[in-house]
Amino acid sequence: MVGDQWSLLILRDIAMYDRRSFRELLTGSTEGISAPVLSRRLADLTASGFLSKTEVSRGRQGRYSLTQLGLDTIPLLVELGRLGRKIDPTTTDHQDLLEHLEQHMAALYDSHLGARDTA
Repeated sequence: MVGDQWSLLILRDIAMYDRRSFRELLTGSTEGISAPVLSRRLADLTASGFLSKTEVSRGRQGRYSLTQLGLDTIPLLVELGRLGRKIDPTTTDHQDLLEHLEQHMAALYDSHLGARDTA
């Protein structure tokens, strides 16, 4: 799943930009993912255990959340971002996020899984 052309971008958009619905992911994608591809990748990421989806009543959009496995990919995304910055210095700089990764991860845990058990 992480080698797929779109999966890491979807996980990035959920983790970094809090795009949690299909519509937010579709319209917020600067890479231009198509609706059928997004639908398939979301289904694959959910089936593979990277995402969970909150089901809602018909006519409303479900919300995607990162699972523990999905959250475990965030450090990988960060390192790929650092590598991308070395390869192409014009790449968007998220240095502030990188410096505060622990706080961001804590916020992601709370937002996606609920408060962590610190015991």
